[in-house]
Amino acid sequence: MIQTIRKAWGIPELRKKIVFTLLILLIFRLGNAIMVPYINRDALALQMQVWGTGLLGLYNVMSGGAFATATVFALSIQPYINSSIIIQLLTVAIPALERLARDGGEEGKKKIQSITRYATVAIAILQAVGYYFMMKNYNLLEQDGIWVALVIIVTLIAGSSFVMWMGEQVTEFGVGNGISIILFAGILARIPSMVSGMKDGIQRWSAINAGTLTAETLTSAGYTEAQAQAYLNGALAPWSIALLVIGMLALIAFIVFINDAERRIPVQYAKRQVGRKMYGGQSSTLPMKVNMSGVLPIIFAQSIASLPITIWTFIGMPKEGTVSYSIYNAIDTKSVIYMVVYFIMIIGFSYFYSSIQFNPVEIANNLKKQGGFIPGFRPGQPTVQFIQKVLNRITMFGAIYLGIVAICPLIVGKIIGNSSLAIGGTSVIIVVGVALETVKALENQMLMRQYKGFLE
Repeated sequence: MIQTIRKAWGIPELRKKIVFTLLILLIFRLGNAIMVPYINRDALALQMQVWGTGLLGLYNVMSGGAFATATVFALSIQPYINSSIIIQLLTVAIPALERLARDGGEEGKKKIQSITRYATVAIAILQAVGYYFMMKNYNLLEQDGIWVALVIIVTLIAGSSFVMWMGEQVTEFGVGNGISIILFAGILARIPSMVSGMKDGIQRWSAINAGTLTAETLTSAGYTEAQAQAYLNGALAPWSIALLVIGMLALIAFIVFINDAERRIPVQYAKRQVGRKMYGGQSSTLPMKVNMSGVLPIIFAQSIASLPITIWTFIGMPKEGTVSYSIYNAIDTKSVIYMVVYFIMIIGFSYFYSSIQFNPVEIANNLKKQGGFIPGFRPGQPTVQFIQKVLNRITMFGAIYLGIVAICPLIVGKIIGNSSLAIGGTSVIIVVGVALETVKALENQMLMRQYKGFLE
């Protein structure tokens, strides 16, 4: 990876793209330091410990901590990601959009991109309004009124739209996929705070064992009972740090292995004679990646599975002892019900995305047109059935892999009592996946440049 980046830096054209990408990321980080007015950030930081690792925690990680500090990029790239996923779903469900994506060519892609932008702004409006009412319901505003609401909502919408624009600029003029790069930068920006959080967790653990830190001392210092319990749950034993590091390295190795894993179906091309020359007769393979859909099933499954709790968080948590509070705990992001639903939805969305990206009928038709066939299967329906059978098996393995990556941190966090680990698996798979994809993008651009120079 380092060698690839070094070679790319030596090429002037690619060096300009790398510098442009870094400049956009610098602007993104500067925007994460500009605060939205009228919000009490100290109170918000305490409340984020109570909210824990649901959809809000995922937003916070992917925004580089901007969600919890109430900056102009607090919504980050999440509205764009959600709108992209929704448009992909609608493309399958609505025939007009499907025809536009399949037969519209470059003009059709531009129209779908325009629809995605409008959907992004609409989702940003909903999230910005929800963010404001969440601040208001939990008394996190320094002032109140129509002007305050307008400033907060408009600022968040403008910030999200600007991040979307920056992502598109990176895709067009920079290196790799701009949205993925911004996600990558936001997650990496959380590493220093993660390290300091581990150090703070060890200090809490020592203070709890010494008896100087208890729920009573925290409540007397002004914490609510929920905030005090969340603060105590952040304690980390020293031995758990070593286990976390080892587990993280093992997870990275597992992700890299699965990311490159693929099933190669042998393909044979028939010989044919044109004049005095013989064409075809060579053998090839049809590669099928184990994880075709990347991290999208995890993101979308978590968004939907966490939606009830997130809405409840926006409007205000129920009081203890009520039926609503029991339901809230039963579907909380740390509950067994949530983990089961989350795992099932990951598998379901993995199958959905694999069916979008890989069409067995189209592949079989292309092989037949080119004179290719899979040994042991006749062209046509038998080939389609075989490819579909292999696709189902590969997708099941990839879906289980994604489920394990997403669920294991939840289970470990529940065992050791630290809920901040729940989004660790999602973060790691995004970082590793984006890093590998960016390196491949650089390699492809260098390869294209070599071909171009050879042809010229």
